[in-house]
Amino acid sequence: MDSNQSSRSEGSAEQSSLVSEDGKNIKSVVCQRCGSKVLCAGTAVLTEKELFLPSMRKKNNINQSDGTLDGDTLTAHWLVDDMYTFENVGFTKDVGKVKYLICADCEIGPIGWHSLDDKKSFYVALDRVNHE
Repeated sequence: MDSNQSSRSEGSAEQSSLVSEDGKNIKSVVCQRCGSKVLCAGTAVLTEKELFLPSMRKKNNINQSDGTLDGDTLTAHWLVDDMYTFENVGFTKDVGKVKYLICADCEIGPIGWHSLDDKKSFYVALDRVNHE
């Protein structure tokens, strides 16, 4: 009975207003907390991939003392294939074979995910950012 997990994809109507005919972001992607620009319009492709992201916190408040992480499994992401495409993003230290993406200005995150095994895939969760 794991039906208490809510589907975080807030509906395809909202997503369709964010995506151009060629699958790219129509609007800029910005930090939910400080409004800093993460990606310019037209630089990322909408993709669906199930990824677990820990709950959002300021960098110095992350506490893993008990070995478990709160978080969400998210499926809708902006995919970028080059880290230099980002306007303003930071990366955490390696967590296993993953680096989490954070806002470089306010250090809130994680807003996204990058596997060290795949140098060409950087994912930014739609539910963790705003669009302008």
